[in-house]
Amino acid sequence: QVQFEESGGGLVPPGGTLTLSCKGSGFKFGWYIMMWYRQSPGKNREWVGEITSLGGTRYSDSVNGRFTIFRDIDKSTMYLQMVNLTADDTAVYYCKGDVDLREYWGQGTQVTVSS
Repeated sequence: QVQFEESGGGLVPPGGTLTLSCKGSGFKFGWYIMMWYRQSPGKNREWVGEITSLGGTRYSDSVNGRFTIFRDIDKSTMYLQMVNLTADDTAVYYCKGDVDLREYWGQGTQVTVSS
């Protein structure tokens, strides 16, 4: 059974740094593209970035240069390192994997940027 579990969310001050984790199970980690999304109250879920099976990364314009996606295949875990956070980054962050033509989502982890 394919599953994803996010962790690492919390309260961080503006300008702060936070790293989220997404642990996958039930599939060959690293064989499939994986993505980070986020959703703020009253807004649609927004694509943040992705890492391909070859390790290439892409980011949305709103986070490019501040967020970094990387992975540890041995630990079956993808990460989202976030720096210089602002209040606009406050959201529930989700990871998603496209495994064998099906979408699988984690349950999300809350990130709140506030002083």
